[in-house]
Amino acid sequence: QKTGEARAKVCSSHFTLWDKCVDKLDFTEEDVNAAYATAVESMSRLNRNGARMMIKYNCHGATDVTGFGYLGHAINLVDNQKEVVSFKLHTLPIIAKMDLVNKEVLNFNLMTGYSAETSGGLFCILPKENASKFIEELKELDGQDAWVVGEVVESTNGKRNAYIVDEPTIIHV
Repeated sequence: QKTGEARAKVCSSHFTLWDKCVDKLDFTEEDVNAAYATAVESMSRLNRNGARMMIKYNCHGATDVTGFGYLGHAINLVDNQKEVVSFKLHTLPIIAKMDLVNKEVLNFNLMTGYSAETSGGLFCILPKENASKFIEELKELDGQDAWVVGEVVESTNGKRNAYIVDEPTIIHV
């Protein structure tokens, strides 16, 4: 009961948005509550385990995903690499149904990679051969999934770049 009351108080200014989601996208109250719970859980998870795992698995670059969005932080990270490389991002983990909200109700730049996040997780650059073990162990520690979302590729124009492929894989979280 208290959780529902707290959510109502926090989200009261956004009821119009959620009403549009319910009306236009046929969302149920369960859909709204699930999206809210996923976002709160993601924002409240500490990065302590991720940081420890980065050392163990030879991470050579990382950032948290916040106000610059997924792509904005990838660009900042690629700009600080020793080598002139590019980041090819092929996967977008998205809270379930938020891609529909972005498309049909309110474009918050989710699909372009510039959606501002409060705490969108960690973006880590690991040796390819360490990625699956990193993900497996982090999932065991945190009880949450992690994904390979892209790859470091050779720069084709001699400049550092990060980009999302034309048809990225969407993972509904």
